[in-house]
Amino acid sequence: MATELTVQSERAFQKQPHIFLNSKTKSKKAGKSGRRWYKDVGLGFRTPKTAIEGTYIDVDGNQDDRLESISGGTVFGTSMGLIIDFGRNYWKIITLTFCADKKCPFTGGVSIRGRILTGRVVSTKMHRTIIIRREYLHFIPKYARYEKRHKNLAAHVSPAFRVEEGDVVTVGQCRPLSKTVRFNVLRVLPRTGKAVKSFNKF
Repeated sequence: MATELTVQSERAFQKQPHIFLNSKTKSKKAGKSGRRWYKDVGLGFRTPKTAIEGTYIDVDGNQDDRLESISGGTVFGTSMGLIIDFGRNYWKIITLTFCADKKCPFTGGVSIRGRILTGRVVSTKMHRTIIIRREYLHFIPKYARYEKRHKNLAAHVSPAFRVEEGDVVTVGQCRPLSKTVRFNVLRVLPRTGKAVKSFNKF
């Protein structure tokens, strides 16, 4: 639920500012020379390939959804992704990742500065927002021992990422995006093996 496939789920048409989408000539190339704008956030974090090659598809069906011909099949853009129709009742669905987000650190107008934190995802129920849990040890001088503590942190997740509960994510501090969100996801490390409830110090 944190990220979704359908880009045009808002009341306004989602597009990047200052990018003309109704060009007469089709641009084959995505990126700086094509009809796609992205940036490098720096600090050693690479821009995801899905953010660079992401496209916008009119999923409402108001315009012609036919995109191009791929290996003899006609491609249609839908809310499920791309449907390739080869005729004779043979078709295939390709799931794509789209990035049309003003708060995305790679394709939006948000800059990363300040703290870089790491935590484990505990909730993905919100729309483009996740909750990460950061566990740490606190020293008690009286008993000369440590106690386990944790903090929950809300972070914005771009549609360029696919995040599930249990994944380890790296977030960077940005301007306030909402009442509680001040961080943006920069890197996702998928969960390995079964999710075991254990203390992981970040």
